Amino acid sequence: MAGHVTVPMRTSWTAESLRAWVHDEFGADQILVLANRQPFTHSCEPNGRVVVRHSASGLVNALEPLVRATHGVWVAHGSGEADRLPVDRRDGLSVPPDNPSYRLRRVWLDEHEVRGYYDGFANQALWPLCHRVHVRPVFRSDDFNMYWNVNGRFVDALCEEARTASPVVLVQDYHFALAPRMIRERLPQSAIAAFWHIPWPAWAAFEVCPWGRHLVEGLLGADVVGFQTRADCRNFLDAVARCLEAHVDREQETITYAGHRTIVRAYPASIEWPNRWVEQSPDVEVCREEVRRNFDLPPGFRLGVGIARLDYTKGIDETFSAVERLLETYPEYRGAFTFVQVAEPSRTRLPEYRELHSRVRLAAGRVNRRFGHEGYCPAILLDTHTEPADVYRLLRAADVCLVASLHDGMNLVAKEFVASRADERGVLVLSQFTGAAGELTEGLLVNPYDTDEAAHALARALEMPPDEQGRRMRAMRATITAQNAYRWAADILADAARFRDAPPIGTTRATLRVVPARAAAG
Repeated sequence: MAGHVTVPMRTSWTAESLRAWVHDEFGADQILVLANRQPFTHSCEPNGRVVVRHSASGLVNALEPLVRATHGVWVAHGSGEADRLPVDRRDGLSVPPDNPSYRLRRVWLDEHEVRGYYDGFANQALWPLCHRVHVRPVFRSDDFNMYWNVNGRFVDALCEEARTASPVVLVQDYHFALAPRMIRERLPQSAIAAFWHIPWPAWAAFEVCPWGRHLVEGLLGADVVGFQTRADCRNFLDAVARCLEAHVDREQETITYAGHRTIVRAYPASIEWPNRWVEQSPDVEVCREEVRRNFDLPPGFRLGVGIARLDYTKGIDETFSAVERLLETYPEYRGAFTFVQVAEPSRTRLPEYRELHSRVRLAAGRVNRRFGHEGYCPAILLDTHTEPADVYRLLRAADVCLVASLHDGMNLVAKEFVASRADERGVLVLSQFTGAAGELTEGLLVNPYDTDEAAHALARALEMPPDEQGRRMRAMRATITAQNAYRWAADILADAARFRDAPPIGTTRATLRVVPARAAAG
C-alpha cells in the first residue's frame, strides 16, 4: 500500500480531494500532528465568559487544513488560561467549536517547564540561531535539559493518542527536534515526517550550538525531514555531515544513519485554497468602507497594511522607517496614505520582545509626530490580538501589503494577501529574505534593510496601473492555486509513507541517549 503511494496531478487540491486521497492511500492509518502551537485557545474575559480564539500562526494556517480534512489529532501545549475547562478526561476536545472535525489534545506545562523549554532553549537559543537578525543565541544547559524532558512529555501524549501501531506522524518545527527519534523508538512502524518551518542555519552559525549533534540525531529519527527551501536542505545536509558519522548522499538528498534512511526535501508551506476566510469576507468595496470607518480615514484614502507577530525577525521597525521615508520623499502621499501594522504580541516574558515592543511604538509615534495632524494618522499600530476575519478585511481593503521580514522561513502572510485579492488588485511588496520570495516573484522584491528601496517600492505600488496589478496578481494566484496547503500536505505524506516501507538498511538503530546537557556539551 504505502510503498506505492503517489500524489496524483491535479490543477487544484481541495479539502475533499485530500481527504479522498488519504482514505484511498492510507486507509485506517491515523494522522497525528505534534506542534507547540495549538489552533484554538480558551481564555476568560473580565466578566468571566470563556471565549475561544483562533491562532494567527503561520504554522496553524499551513497545517490545520490537513488535520481538518483527515479528521486527525493535533497534540499541542495547552497555554490558554481557560484551556483546562472544556477538555475531557484525556485532556482533549473536538474542534473547531462551530464544526468539530478533529481532536485537539492538550499537554500541560508548569511555569518552570515553559521557561526552560519554550522561553529558554526554543526561543533564546534556537530561534536566534536559525535567523540572520544579529541577535545572539543564549545557550544554557538547564534549558536544554528541560527541552529534552518536555519533548519526551509531548511524545508520551502523542503515543497515548495513537490508535494503531503505524500512524502517520507530522512533527512540527524547532520546538521538537528531539521528538522524531523518541517517536521512532516508541512506534517503530510509524511514518514520521519532521517539518522545520524556520530557516536552517549555515554550518558557520550552527556549529556554535553545544548540542547540535543531538538536534540532528533527533531529527534523523524521521523518514522525511522537510524544509521551506533548497538552501535550508543544503545547510542541514552540511550539519549532518559535520556532526555525525552518517552517509550523506547530496545528489539524492538522503541520509543513512544507524540503519535508518531519511530523505531531506524542500516543501514550501502554503495556505488553503479555496480560502475559507476569503469566502466568508465581504466584498472588497465593503471591506474598504468598513476600514475607512474604523480608522476614520477620508474618502479616496490609500492604504498600506502589514501583518506580523511582534517579533524581531519581522522587520516592523524597518516597515515604519520605509513609511517615514515614503512620506519624506513623496509629499503627495502626506494626508492621503495610511499604513496599518498588525503586530500581535508574542513571547512577552522575554526582554528582547518587550524592548522590541517599545521600539515599535516609538517608531509609529515618530512617523505620526512628523507627518500626522488633526484628523490624519499616517501610522496605525494594532499591537493586540486580531482575529483572522479582521485580518482578511484589512488585506482586501489594502492598496499595498508590505512584508518586510529580515529573515523568514516562508511567510504565509504574503500568500494570504494574494489569496484575499479575488478582485486581482493590490500590490505585494515582499522582502527578498523570505522563502515566499522564491515563489511569488511577481511581487515587488526589496531588501528591507534598504529604507530607500522599500520606500520607492511602496510608491511604485501605489502608482501601479490596474492592468499591471492584475497581471501580477493573476500569476501569483496561479502559483498558490497549484501549490496550496493541501498539495503541500499530500507531498509530505506521500514521501513519509514511501520511505517508511523502504527496505531496512542493516539491523541496528541509534538510541537517543539521555545524558545531562553539561556532559553532552563536553
